[in-house]
Amino acid sequence: MQTGPKLPKLYEGKAKILYATDDPEVVLTYFKDDATAFNAQKRGQILNKGVVNCAMSTHLFQLLEARGVATHWLDTTRDREMRVRCVQIVPLEVVVRNIAAGSLCKQTSIPLGQALTPPLVEFCYKNDDLGDPLLTTGRIYAMGLANEALVAQLRQQALTINQILSDFFQTCGITLVDFKLEFGHDSKGTLLLADEISPDTCRLWDRAESDPQRRVMDKDRFRQDLGDVETAYQRVLDRILAQLA
Repeated sequence: MQTGPKLPKLYEGKAKILYATDDPEVVLTYFKDDATAFNAQKRGQILNKGVVNCAMSTHLFQLLEARGVATHWLDTTRDREMRVRCVQIVPLEVVVRNIAAGSLCKQTSIPLGQALTPPLVEFCYKNDDLGDPLLTTGRIYAMGLANEALVAQLRQQALTINQILSDFFQTCGITLVDFKLEFGHDSKGTLLLADEISPDTCRLWDRAESDPQRRVMDKDRFRQDLGDVETAYQRVLDRILAQLA
């Protein structure tokens, strides 16, 4: 049974709980096994997902930090818990797409599996009640969610992260199809990569598999009822750890 730390709870989301610490600049993130899809219309649990996602995010944040990308990660205290810098989240999800899949294929005539060159960067409004809608830059400015300079910074940071992660996952025998990022500003106004990097937020395909279902190593296995979700998540983590050993 999952049990969170005995600290004041600040916020509980679909996949994580944030707790206060004795430092107002630091919060503790607890990773849950709860899984949701289709804006929480589908719910379930993935055994040990929180452990896997916490470990994977830890190692990938460290990889990015070593390459000059500022993140909110400070340290990982237990198998489901990491301490992170407190940030004011930018209410935009930044999606980077290297290969057409998911909603992009449903909303356009682009076929599944088509390479996108250069990578496509999209912005969605971080709002569950509205279903996290896709936004144009004009709508972002009209809604006052970010100015032109911040949008440009988010785009550039996302592309930099994409290059680092794509190259790394390739060494793991995995294709980074697409992924979602969240950013926030710390108390000094510095923009930091936040949230997590895991099979919950990335679409990952096994490069050794050609079968469209067998190659899936991410939450699409849960979304599409493909089975072996826990195994797929663990395989991704094992390959990451093997490369970083």
